[in-house]
Amino acid sequence: MGALSAGLGRYVLATYTGLLRNRISGKVLTNLQSARKVLEEKSTRKIILVLLFMISPLPSAQLFEAAGLIGARLIPLTLAFFSGRLVTYSFYVASAAELKSRGISEMITKELTSFWAIAFQIAMIALIVLLTRINWSRFLTAKNLES
Repeated sequence: MGALSAGLGRYVLATYTGLLRNRISGKVLTNLQSARKVLEEKSTRKIILVLLFMISPLPSAQLFEAAGLIGARLIPLTLAFFSGRLVTYSFYVASAAELKSRGISEMITKELTSFWAIAFQIAMIALIVLLTRINWSRFLTAKNLES
C-alpha cells in the first residue's frame, strides 16, 4: 500500500508541477521543451530515464517535479518508481523489527533534521531551477529541430 501511495503521490506532484509551465517565461519554456525532446530522442535515453526513476538515489520529489516541468510521459515513470518502491519498501519492512531494537528511529530522525539533509534537499530544488536554464536545443539533432 505504501508503494502505491508513494507512486500516486509522485504522479499527482508531477501533474500539478506541470501546470506551472503556463507561468514560465518563453525562453525557459523553450528550454524545457528541448529537454523533453533530448530525453525522448533515443530509446536508450528513455530506458535510462525510466531506470533513473526506478532506482535513483536522488530525491524522488524533485525528479517528479522536473518530469512535470518538462512535460514527460508520467505513467511509465510512475510505474518504474512504483516498481522500485515495491522492492525497497519490502526490504524496509522486512528489516524494521531488527532496526527498531537497535534504536534506529532516533538516528533516522536526527539525520532527517540535520543541516546537511536539509541543505541537500535545497540543493536538489536549485538543480531543478538550473534545469530550466540550460539551452537544451543545442543537444538536439537536426531531425528534432524540425518537429
